[in-house]
Amino acid sequence: MTAIVPEALHQFPTAFTRAREGDHDAFAELIEQHEAMVYSLAWNFFGDRSRAEEVAQDVFLQLYRHLDNLESDAHVLFWLRQVTTRRCIDLTRRSKLKAVSLDDAGDLPAAHKPADPLLDRRLKRLVQELPDAQRAIVTLRYQEDLDPSEICRIVGMPVNTVKSHLHRALQSLRRKLEKHP
Repeated sequence: MTAIVPEALHQFPTAFTRAREGDHDAFAELIEQHEAMVYSLAWNFFGDRSRAEEVAQDVFLQLYRHLDNLESDAHVLFWLRQVTTRRCIDLTRRSKLKAVSLDDAGDLPAAHKPADPLLDRRLKRLVQELPDAQRAIVTLRYQEDLDPSEICRIVGMPVNTVKSHLHRALQSLRRKLEKHP
């Protein structure tokens, strides 16, 4: 009986590697691995299921077209966050439409219930009212749990600008929450 050498364990290609080689099933695996994150970023940006689905579809189509430019699984994750965030901002700028109310979007199943559902709903509505850049940064910071140095690479802003946007967004949210408790 032959023992498996630890080095041999690293020889199994990932879904990303297989997808780059043209394996369509592996690309489907890549989508399954990342679809919740991409959809969630877009849904939290717009508060609209159909727009989130549209963004996710566009992002994965772009991923398919750019697979050869990506280098690793970590690069795919970074790239997806960046493209999703930029696509959301671009759609908002082009359409000049206000985001749909979260009340109209309905509820999504959550892993845990918030301690105060009314406050949670109100906070989501207030985040929807933030300017595009601040909304994207708040979403990346608190949904994706990224630090400002990671966010700056995704949104293409200097780290101090990201920190300023985050600070202003949090101040604005606090003021609005204090005004109407």
